[in-house]
Amino acid sequence: MDTDSAVSAFSALAQETRLSTLKLLVKAGPNGVAAGAIATELGLAAPTLSFHLKELERAELIHARKDGRSIIYAADYGGLRDLIEFLLADCCGGDKRLCGPYIIKETCP
Repeated sequence: MDTDSAVSAFSALAQETRLSTLKLLVKAGPNGVAAGAIATELGLAAPTLSFHLKELERAELIHARKDGRSIIYAADYGGLRDLIEFLLADCCGGDKRLCGPYIIKETCP
């Protein structure tokens, strides 16, 4: 991940609704959550949620897929991993005993 992409991701996360949305999607796992269910859970109007989801998608932190008449959103674990790796790339002067290794599981139980 380059610096511009990291800045975009951090900018997207520097807003309470978007951070709450991402946390909800991370918790939900790779199957994701329908947009309507996200709106209900967070108490948001559909147009407001749509704006925030687009910002998270643009930052490559989430992705969407169509399922019938619903749009399902899920965390983009690759994008999240890239952001974490960007942060930890030069961690602790390379001393892995202090900051790593970290593990992000590919599948949820």
